[in-house]
Amino acid sequence: MILIIKLIKESAIFAVASVTANKLRTVLTLLGITIGIFAIISVFSIVDSIEKQVRASIDTLGDNIVYIQKWPWGGFDGEYRWWDYASRPVPELNELEELKRRTNTVEAAAFLSSTRRRVEHLNTSIDNVNIIGVSADYDQVRNFELENGRYFSLLESSAGRNVAVIGHDLAENLFPDIDPVGRTVKVFGHNTVVIGVFEKEGMGIFGDSHDEAMVLPIQYLAQFINVNQQRFSPYIMAKAYPDIATGEMIDELTGIMRSIRRLSPVALNNFSLNEPSFLSQAFDGVFAIISLAGWIIGGFSILVGGFGIANIMFVSVRERTSIIGIQKALGAKNYFILWQFLFEAVLLSLMGGGVGLLLVFTGTAVVSNVFNLDFMLSVSNIMLGINVSVIIGLISGFVPAWTAARLNPVDAIRSTG
Repeated sequence: MILIIKLIKESAIFAVASVTANKLRTVLTLLGITIGIFAIISVFSIVDSIEKQVRASIDTLGDNIVYIQKWPWGGFDGEYRWWDYASRPVPELNELEELKRRTNTVEAAAFLSSTRRRVEHLNTSIDNVNIIGVSADYDQVRNFELENGRYFSLLESSAGRNVAVIGHDLAENLFPDIDPVGRTVKVFGHNTVVIGVFEKEGMGIFGDSHDEAMVLPIQYLAQFINVNQQRFSPYIMAKAYPDIATGEMIDELTGIMRSIRRLSPVALNNFSLNEPSFLSQAFDGVFAIISLAGWIIGGFSILVGGFGIANIMFVSVRERTSIIGIQKALGAKNYFILWQFLFEAVLLSLMGGGVGLLLVFTGTAVVSNVFNLDFMLSVSNIMLGINVSVIIGLISGFVPAWTAARLNPVDAIRSTG
């Protein structure tokens, strides 16, 4: 162990001396590694940040939830033409009640329809607010928390009472200095009482955040718009019982929806049953392609940097040939010479990789603060950058180090460098 420590110490001294003695050459050589590590780790950090947000948004959709909609999420089936999808009817509110009556696998189901309107409170008004009408079970099928107030009661929902739960940002804009709960806002020209405020969720990838939305009982919204019209994007969310597999619920829902719509046995489905897992699988492929692009882009720079390190190591071997001869004459083993130059190559590569990681860290900090994004350099990406740097150093420095280790001590001493 002591011998290994001494070997590492001596190798480090030689490596540092070589690097500091040729500063310009070192800097120019390391640019390739720096740019390569910066490119790869930047791409991976961006992908990780986006993937984290996408996964969080998918989680809000629920892992045992099925969405009954007109359009599919996973692309068009080969047996359908696009106009077959376009001619499909949208889900309707009465279909929800029939579905709940017939099902044995669905624990809770909710109907949603939405539009955009102006919302007013006293002298404050906000245009283009997302107004979402939901049925009673919405709180059971959609993951959310309330920071203040409460959700609709079953009576308020079924009777279509003029009550609302509003998003965090909407509450701050309408009621900047007062508690919104119990206050009255005007929507569709009618007074509506705020009974709750959602916790801040952040902007969802799929635009499903409650932050700037107003949620009303569907029966109340139905007094002002036809909630079954396609332009209000109606759909049904169904949640399976805990002991029921999603696939089993889908099979049952397929049969129930076909029965409700009175489709013949040979007719194709005129509805889509969408699962969040469809989105996960689709995004897995996208992230894989982006990651591959990051490796390709950064790989060229790292390749150039690797050749640069190999070149500087060959120059270093030539400049120190006589020193190598003296070391061997004094008893230095081949593995000591080999380790000495390999350590120098790895140190060079680590220096370049370290600068690249520092640039990524600085960039992520600036972007996060300026644009208020959850963008950071993860520990796994730091370790990836370090590991790649070490590997490139070992590969690039091995041939020069092997050449130095195999030098004949007599010929090396006679060399003039």
